[in-house]
Amino acid sequence: MASPAIDKVVSQVFIEKALQDFYCHGGTCAGWERNVVDQPGAVKKIISNGADRIAAGIGVGEELIDKDVARMIDHTLLKPEATPQEIKKLCEEARTYGFASVCINPCYVPMCKDLLSGSKVKVCTVIGFPLGSTTTEVKRYEAEQALKSGAQEVDMVINVGMLKQKQHDYVFNDINQVVLAAKKFGAICKVIIETALLTDEEKIVACMLSKNVKADFVKTSTGFSKGGATAGDVALMKYVVGSTVGVKASGGIRTTEDAKLMIASGAERIGASASVKIVKGEAVAAGGY
Repeated sequence: MASPAIDKVVSQVFIEKALQDFYCHGGTCAGWERNVVDQPGAVKKIISNGADRIAAGIGVGEELIDKDVARMIDHTLLKPEATPQEIKKLCEEARTYGFASVCINPCYVPMCKDLLSGSKVKVCTVIGFPLGSTTTEVKRYEAEQALKSGAQEVDMVINVGMLKQKQHDYVFNDINQVVLAAKKFGAICKVIIETALLTDEEKIVACMLSKNVKADFVKTSTGFSKGGATAGDVALMKYVVGSTVGVKASGGIRTTEDAKLMIASGAERIGASASVKIVKGEAVAAGGY
């Protein structure tokens, strides 16, 4: 049973009011089910609408490079078959284009720390990834180990099953332990809520819990579930967390047509992989982050 404090945070009255306000009054994004995009025009539009952080994968080319854009990109490579050589390329691209961070699996944190030494690019890693089902104790230990090894940002996955079962105290503590570990090292903590598996009500609860434990960002997706970010999800998340918490979208699209549709829809955030192929209008194979 949730504590009275948590019950207040996730009260049904608040959830219903938030949904009503969002869809009836501010719902310019209501009903959008478009994947987040990965092309220059969309990125700039999203930033003008208040983007906090962007995720992108190996192969981002000159077309995307704008100093205001680049510094918001988490240059990402999380596929299980990622090799040290690919991680090296990721770091080289991050240095070249001035991305905010590289986002990699924990085993590559020490390597990236060395490769990015002397640059402004941060090392970001993932915790409890991609399922979020490891125990809270393991998540905290994993975060602390990564931070000791040189990570400056951590993206942790919530326990989705516990959230769906309304075990809000558990989810609150699960997030809080990783946030506390991050704060101990002066690092940023992003909370992945895996929107594709949640109802709108559950998205609101996950965002409110994250906000109340003082996470730095809420993030849409791991990129390894059944769907990625949508413009509607990102808009709802930003509406809920307000200006004190950032929103990061991840889980990108794979065609230029989808990208143009996102621009027309007025998306706020993007997540990306295979950026060069998308901006060139080339086919991109499905799968991965």
